[in-house]
Amino acid sequence: MLKLIKLNYVRSCVQIPNNSYASPSGIISLGKSKKKLGKGGPVLEKSEIPVETDAKKLVNFVCGSNTLKEGQDIELKPDSEYPDWLWNLNIDGPVPLQKLDPNTKQYWLRVRKLSMRRNNLLNKLKRF
Repeated sequence: MLKLIKLNYVRSCVQIPNNSYASPSGIISLGKSKKKLGKGGPVLEKSEIPVETDAKKLVNFVCGSNTLKEGQDIELKPDSEYPDWLWNLNIDGPVPLQKLDPNTKQYWLRVRKLSMRRNNLLNKLKRF
């Protein structure tokens, strides 16, 4: 029994390594300067991406389409080689509700979306 007590006493006297995970940073650094950290880690310097200024290259190629170190950008073809539907795409934004036909599914989906948006706005303004 006496040997067991002495063994436990010796084990408790052994110093356990302290990694100082929760100690204040001033004690650990001992005057050394720390690197500035951002929210997600070290702050990286921003690198500027070169902008193409050659007018002939801008007109004849899709600039930025080549992501490899070797090779070149995709060359633009004449308009006759592209499909006709490409030139009829709506790029002005959504068609107003008044111009849609009420007998289509697209019309009623838009009506539902607008009414849900209106109800959510009204519910947000209500007081308890």
